[in-house]
Amino acid sequence: MLKEQCIREIEAVAGRYPSRQSALLPALDIAQRANGNVLSHDDIAAVASIIGVSVSKAYGVATYYTLYNKGNVGKYHIQVDTNIPATLMGAGAVLAHLEKKLRIRPGETTPDGMFTLTEVEDLGSCGTCPVIQVNDTYYENMTVEKADALIESLKKGVTPPSDAESYFGTDCGILLKNRADTTCRALAAYRAKGGYEGLKKAAAMQPAEILDLVKRAIVRGRGGAGFPAGMKWGFLPQNWSGPVYLICNADEGEPGTFKDRQIMEYDPHLLVEGIAIAARAIRATKSFIYIRGEFRWISEILEAAIKETCGAGLIGEGDIVVHRGQGSYECGEETALIESLEGKRGCPRIKPPFPASKGLYGCPTIVNNVETLACLPYVLVNGADEFKKIGVTGNAGPKLFGVSGHVNRPGMYEFPLGTPLKKILEAAGGVKGKLKAVIVGGLSTPILTADEAQNLNMDYDACLKAGTMLGSGGIIVMNDTVSIPPIALRTIKFYAHESCGQCTPCREGSVAIESLLEKIIHGYGVRDDIDTVVRLCDTIIGTTLCPTGDAFAMPVRAMVRKFREEFEALIRN
Repeated sequence: MLKEQCIREIEAVAGRYPSRQSALLPALDIAQRANGNVLSHDDIAAVASIIGVSVSKAYGVATYYTLYNKGNVGKYHIQVDTNIPATLMGAGAVLAHLEKKLRIRPGETTPDGMFTLTEVEDLGSCGTCPVIQVNDTYYENMTVEKADALIESLKKGVTPPSDAESYFGTDCGILLKNRADTTCRALAAYRAKGGYEGLKKAAAMQPAEILDLVKRAIVRGRGGAGFPAGMKWGFLPQNWSGPVYLICNADEGEPGTFKDRQIMEYDPHLLVEGIAIAARAIRATKSFIYIRGEFRWISEILEAAIKETCGAGLIGEGDIVVHRGQGSYECGEETALIESLEGKRGCPRIKPPFPASKGLYGCPTIVNNVETLACLPYVLVNGADEFKKIGVTGNAGPKLFGVSGHVNRPGMYEFPLGTPLKKILEAAGGVKGKLKAVIVGGLSTPILTADEAQNLNMDYDACLKAGTMLGSGGIIVMNDTVSIPPIALRTIKFYAHESCGQCTPCREGSVAIESLLEKIIHGYGVRDDIDTVVRLCDTIIGTTLCPTGDAFAMPVRAMVRKFREEFEALIRN
């Protein structure tokens, strides 16, 4: 039975959305937190009744997302990220130490109910790995010694403060201009540095004028595809008289990617201003920030910034809603995100229709990435020509590059599009040891050998010519101590885990590839298994509803083709 206070909280959240069903995810989260961090069948049924959906629908949602705990967890839920950036930076040793110290395996709880240990996927902290999440708190740059001290402190009932120090640098002074000044989280400090001047200019312009300016600036989407934002806005129907919605995609679940967090956590008003500009350009009725659920403290920073901006009269009450996801990589795809925002399982829709014509609640909707929207204030203040002076032809403006893995200063670096990869790696302190391979656009992009990456420039077109993609700009560096077959296996394990299961090629293909790579790595594979992996990848590419099939098939295929001798060396028969 949910307590009255919990019910009132759910009702308050439901009032923020045009449709009550959109409040299903946050309502389930509220119920879970009110009941010892566990979501029981009775709680699910109670939430369903309050929101006005069937119990089966609520149960389907609760069992889809990983942040809902259907079984008991300890007082301290210890979650260790073991994805590829974390593994390269020592997460395996940290996890092994925790298993030994707590005397439990991942998925188990200590007999006294104090600790539950879980091995989790990417936590969006790739530059500060290894990372341990304890309930809602991130502990970054962890070592075995730090993990040991953390557990000892928790045993005494003391939750230590987190240390989120990380490396960063900027060659442009646009997206990371306030990164070193946390006072800019406050409106007064942000405005003192010229903040909201872009919105002021936008308010004096007609929506069509803003659209034309963004088109001329060639602001390419920073979420991965690189599609021009102005062109995307131009797909909205001109004769539509109903609501139009803007969604900021802040889900950021791609391993190797942690760029959007830098903006939201340290310069939230930059994003709020960008959203307000875009909302005016497309005549949006309401805007949403869909942020990954693990970033609870960042969502609170955003909510505080929105409240302050609203209080200053710069935006209207309820114009921007922060909506926390509940653990699904798939929700980074725009139509799956929309489904999730509507209070459903995050499964992609068939396209067409595209969101610009039929999106959230069946209305025209634009989905833009955090970094894309954060570029807009500069464009409005300085103009299209100044923006295009940054970068190279067809690839204008600043870009955030998150560098993780085997470098001396893993972190976030802002450079113009088209900057040589060499220069970015130098800013990150250089490679530890000898470079063997690099993934330049997040885990879903094809791996490059050291020779292929030698003269690479980091822009959308140059990366395509090199046989990979710029993607999110998440650079994962591997030195010559790395064996590629385990990297391939960890890659497919991630995507097999995150597949929504809707498409057969993705659902079955990911599991089949994982099984074959397991065989090869554990020494009981045959040479034909290597060819079968490549053949499956070839078959899957281009056959799924969303890009997830390509997201694992392309990188795994590249790993096998470029480092085939390492796979063949594991064949004993």
